[in-house]
Amino acid sequence: MSTHDDRPATEPRRVLPRFPELDTEPFWNATKQRELRYQVCDACETVIFYPRRHCTNCTSIDLSWHTSAGGGTIYTFSVVRRSMHPSFMDLVPYVIAWVDVDEGFRILTHIVGADPDDAESGLAIGARVAVEWIDRGEVALPAFRLA
Repeated sequence: MSTHDDRPATEPRRVLPRFPELDTEPFWNATKQRELRYQVCDACETVIFYPRRHCTNCTSIDLSWHTSAGGGTIYTFSVVRRSMHPSFMDLVPYVIAWVDVDEGFRILTHIVGADPDDAESGLAIGARVAVEWIDRGEVALPAFRLA
C-alpha cells in the first residue's frame, strides 16, 4: 500500500510506502542512510531484488541483507513525454530505465539529470550510472545519474 508525501505544491508528489510493510521495510529503512539494499539467499546464493520473504530460486527463507556500491549499467530505457499521473506530470520529459546493478540485480528506476533530447548527453543502453537519492520524508527514493 502507498501514500503520498507532504511536499510543497511546487514539487512533484510521489507514491510512497506505508509502514509497517513486512517485506520491504528493511529496504526502505536503509534508504534513510542512503544505502541501496538487496537480499542474497543463504542456501543457494541467489541475489534477490525486490525484497521478499523467500528465495525466488529455492524458496528458502534464510536471506541476508547486503548493501550495493550503487553502480550499474542501463539495460534499457524509455523517455516519458506525457504522463497523466499527478505524481509525474511535472517531470516530463523524464527517463525511466531498467538498470543492471553491479551486484547482480535489476531495478526499474528514474534516470535523473539526463536530457533525453540531447544526443550528446551519454544516455544510451550500456551507459554507466550511479545511484542518487531523492529525499521524500520518511524514505529516500533510489534513482540513478549518468556516471
